[in-house]
This record gives sequence, structure tokens and C-alpha cells, in this order.
Amino acid sequence: MIPDKAPQENVFHCSEDLKKESHIPSFEKYKELYIRSIENPDEFWGAIAKDFFWKTKHTGQFLDYNFDVTKGEIFIKFMEGATTNICYNLLDRNVHERKLGDKIAFFWEGNEPGDDLTVTYKELLQKVCRFANVLKSQGVKKGDCVSIYMPMVVELVVAMLACARIGAIHSIVFAGFSAESLCERIIDSQCLLLITADGFYRGDKLINLKLLADEALQKCRDKGFPLKKCIMLKHLSKEPEAAGRQSPPAKRVCPDLEQEKRKVKKTHPVLKVPWNPDVDLCWHSLMSGAADECEPEWCQSEDPLFILYTSGSTGKPKGVLHTVSGYLLYAATTFKLVFDHQPDDVFWCTADIGWITGHSYITYGPLANGATSVLFEGLPTYPDVGRMWQIVDKYQVTKFYTAPTAIRLLMKYGSDPVQKHKRKSLKVLGTVGEPINPEAWQWYHGVVGEKRCPIVDTFWQTETGGHVLTPLPAATPMKPGSATFPFFGVLPAILNESGEELEGPCEGYLVFKQPWPGVMRSVYRDHERFEATYFKKFPGYYVTGDGCRRDKDGYYWITGRIDDMLNVSGHLLSTAEVESALVEHKSVVEAAVVSRPHAVKGESLYCFVTLNDGVAYSKALEAELRKQVREKIGAIATPDYIQNAPGLPKTRSGKIMRRVLRKIACDDNNLGDISTLADSSVVDELFRNRCTTTA
Repeated sequence: MIPDKAPQENVFHCSEDLKKESHIPSFEKYKELYIRSIENPDEFWGAIAKDFFWKTKHTGQFLDYNFDVTKGEIFIKFMEGATTNICYNLLDRNVHERKLGDKIAFFWEGNEPGDDLTVTYKELLQKVCRFANVLKSQGVKKGDCVSIYMPMVVELVVAMLACARIGAIHSIVFAGFSAESLCERIIDSQCLLLITADGFYRGDKLINLKLLADEALQKCRDKGFPLKKCIMLKHLSKEPEAAGRQSPPAKRVCPDLEQEKRKVKKTHPVLKVPWNPDVDLCWHSLMSGAADECEPEWCQSEDPLFILYTSGSTGKPKGVLHTVSGYLLYAATTFKLVFDHQPDDVFWCTADIGWITGHSYITYGPLANGATSVLFEGLPTYPDVGRMWQIVDKYQVTKFYTAPTAIRLLMKYGSDPVQKHKRKSLKVLGTVGEPINPEAWQWYHGVVGEKRCPIVDTFWQTETGGHVLTPLPAATPMKPGSATFPFFGVLPAILNESGEELEGPCEGYLVFKQPWPGVMRSVYRDHERFEATYFKKFPGYYVTGDGCRRDKDGYYWITGRIDDMLNVSGHLLSTAEVESALVEHKSVVEAAVVSRPHAVKGESLYCFVTLNDGVAYSKALEAELRKQVREKIGAIATPDYIQNAPGLPKTRSGKIMRRVLRKIACDDNNLGDISTLADSSVVDELFRNRCTTTA
């Protein structure tokens, strides 16, 4: 499991100064606490729970579960009987009990340099209470679901915490997703209302978010699910534009409540947005009449907190469900220990809150620890490739967390843009979303961190709620590219195809043998799918869907997805979902999607399409197919390669041999056994006509 002593050769160690202030200062301390967390989880998590507020204490068993589908329904119960409110623990507790009201919760950095503002814990609490009262005034109550489709603005945090304050379930949809994807998630979650914004800029690109939201709401109506209320934040526009008139009624005018606090150096043209008075409500108008205080709703430990949709191998996104108490403790503890958080730190996670990384390590984890964070709206390359390091210096960021995709992207521009900035404040660097290749790790460590900052290469999933395999900055000797060892309470195993546990150095399926507080509880409104996806393949284990290797020193190395999923820039995409979008085009009769390695994104989408008889393949058709995928799923799913495939390699039973397609995409002639192919000539033709350039 965990070696007695960490290896000393071919590994990287943190500085002695970091060890002096660290929560977990040595590998020996890590192992001691890890063993306690596995052998006596009640004691381990019970001690951590004492740092938080509970309206009522738990009764009965601290942690109860069943991971074996052959023994009945899968369930995880944590601190059953306890009641609390996660928003109270993040805000009221910090303001009133810990006296952190004047501490900055967020430095907000807009898309344009110089567009910024700060929000203290006291101010954030006030805004959340006001918006919680707004939600209540619109009929939202405990257990209702609210969809949120917003850019990276402070109001996104306000909206999600306001939901948590009144016991409503938030479902945040990444603002890069299409109207179709938003519609699908609104209907699946059966949400009561939508919260959105007029629009935002990503670099120089304007995203008219309200238009997309309106399109999604129309699609919902067409499918028999009319959503009656949409609250819109005015982020870019002066006033909403009422349908059929030049200006809205006076009551619909949205004053910019933040304008005095924002220092904007560069302005864009005013965004005009559509306005439907029968559905649309103005955020600012509603907030101006709301009270500053809102009593929190006291929730049971296993009450739903949020759902977050992740791609499924069947093509239908899964609503991953997380609950109150377990998620609170796990997000808080992983943040504190993995980033070795100290009271004077400034933390920056560059993820979008639309993904689980933003949920756990921009909102819930940092705020639970009373941390100060950077909330960034823009891009790492806008207006120049030194933007991230300029922000690090501006706010004196100490702990920095980003994706290998961003690191590889910036590597292309060399070390000069990095070294123009001091970065002396940095103490710990982190990566998330996919395994980081050793070359990028070395550049990140050597150039960005100047060989003095440990790198925490974290492995986890939407489903896990927080880090499950990760180094600890002062305790774990680092191997470039390895997620190293399990976090507290996490018991991994590697299985072979037969479900047998492998010992020592090996490679196979990564599974977990017991739950930790933050693991998902179900797929929203589809518990059967939850059991089938994560527990039926190997009864008694949670199946991650990832392959893993363990080396002779006990270090874990993630080898990639072993189901029909792609990891593009750290975002999981279902091949089935992309294929479904392609075959909806009238010219396409069949499609198959596989991954192809990409120097920046990790994996790219290589699509094979078979056209209807009589349809000629053309660049115009190729552009239509790319557009169709973007509209159905979002820009992140845009195919990099589309190859005309008159035929696909299939077995005699008609199953597409994706293994062979992956070889073709990578121009690898080592096909292995293809004796089961119905027509091997198809493979030769696909090799001859394979794509060599992207769009």
C-alpha cells in the first residue's frame, strides 16, 4: 500500500523553509495520519468536523456504506443525523466567529487588465443573503433545483452560495456550453429557474450569453418544459433591451451596483441583449429591494447540495450529486492540506467554476478555510502570454493551481514571458485535469517555480468531490508525472480484467475500496445508472474508469481513460455524445470518434464520418459538421480532425473496432490482431486518406 519510507533517489523535495510551516511536514507524518484515516475514519473525520458548525450533532454510525451491488443498493451515508448549513460555515462562521469580516475573500480580475474589484467576507455574506432573499421571493425553496449559466464573476459565487443558504440545489452549467447542452441539463434537473448574464468577453471574443440562454429556454419550451423565470445579471450591457421596443420599462433598468468599485481601462461596445418581460428578471433590480439578512436553512448531512453534469459514455450527461456535510469536510480538508494553506496565503485556481475544480477549489474549499482567492475571468494569453504571471505579481499569489494544457500552451512561448515577472511570492504549484507529462512538469517546476516550489499533481474527478491521489507539498517526494499517493481516507487498488487485486508494481484498472466523505452519492434522479456506471463492473469497488500503473516505490501513475471518453484540455468528453452530434447532420449516416495525442490539449478529437449515398465530401460540409458539434455540445468539443470514411472497420457482428481507428488516427501500422474484421480493405483505405492537418 504505502511504502515504509519514501524513496530518496530520482525524486524532488520541497525546501526546508516550507517544511517548517507545513501542516504535514514529513512523509512519516503523512503515513501516520493516512493509516489512522483508513483504519479509524470515524475518529479521523470526527476530529476535523469539530472545526465546523453543526446545528445538531450526528447520531449513530459516523460513516456507513455499501459498495457491493450483489449485497443490495449502493449507498454512502456520512454523519447521518447532523444538521448544518454549508453557506453558514463558509461565511457567517468566518465573519462572526473567526472575525474575518474585513479579510478579502476574492480579488476579482476581469478579462481586461485593470478591470478589477475586491470583495471581503462581510460584503460577500451580505450579497449572498440578499440574493438568497431574491430566490425566496421567486418561490425557490429547499430541495428545488436552480440552473446557473454565468461567466466568471463574483455574482456566480453569490448565486451558488445563495442556493446553498436556502437549501436549494444548484446546477452550474459551464458558460462555454451550447444552448442545446444547457437545455438538456435544465430539463434533466427539472430546475425551477435559470440565472444567467448578458454576456462576457474571452479575450477579444464576445459571448452573448443571454442569446444562448434564450435559445435554450425556447428549446425547453419546444420539448414541453417551459421555464417561467430567468434572472439576468447585467455584466456588459447598459440596459436590457425589451422585445419590440428600444428601451425597457423603467422598472427593468439595471443599475450597475459594482461600477464604482471597478477600474476599467478599456471598454468594449455596449452589448444589446434581448428582453422578455414575461420571463426575464433583472438581477440588480431584484437585489436593490432585498434585505441584507437571511436565516440559513438547516440541512441534513445527506441533503443534496449541488449537481454537476459530466459526460457519460452513453452520450447522455450524468448529473453527479453531492451532499452537504461530506462535501464540506472533504473540500475544506483537501484544500487545506494539499495546498498547505496558511492564513496569509493568496490562492489562485485558474479553473472555471462551471467545472468541479472551480466548485471545490474556488468556492467551497477556500472559503471554508477563510482563504483569499483570485477569481479570474480572462484567458492566460490575453492580452499577452505573460498575463498569468502579471496577475501572480499583482496579487502576490502564493499557491497557484492550473491545468497541464495551460502549462503546455505557455511553454510554446519560452521562458522570457515568465521571467519578465518576479513570481517571488509563489510557494506551491498545482496541476489538475489530466496527468502532466514530465517535460511540462520540469518546465513548470524549473521556469515558473524556479526549482523552489513543489508541484502537487492532483488526480480526482467530478465524482470524487476532491483530490484522491495527490502529493502533499512538504511530505511527498515528487516524481514528475506521478499523482504519487492517496489522500486521507482514500483506499485505492489496481485490478486486472478479472477483477483480481494486483500487488506491487502493476498496471490495470484504478478502483477504490471504501468511500471518503466527499464522494458522489448518486446520479441525479437515476440511481440505477449510478450503480451501473461505477459499481457493476467490479462489485465491491468504486470504478474510476481510469487506468493506472503502480511503480516499485508504490507511486501511482494515471495512464488515461479506459472507457469511451476523451480528456481534452482536462475536460472529459463522451465519444458517444460527439458521435450523436455528427450523425444528426442529414449527410452523415455513421460516425466514430477517437482520441489523437495533442501537444497542448493532451488529446484531440479525430472523427470518422460515413456519408449517405450520393453525398460528396467537401470543406463546406466539414465546416458544417464542426459547427453542428459546437452548437450541440460547445466549443470544447469542436473536432480537430474529420476524415471521410466510406466504410468503418467492423467485426463480423457489426461492432466498430475503435482500437483500429485509434491506430489510424495516430498513423500507427502496428494493428495487432485484426482477424475478426469483416473487411480488412477498409483499414487500408482509411490509412491512405487519413487527416494530417487540422481545420
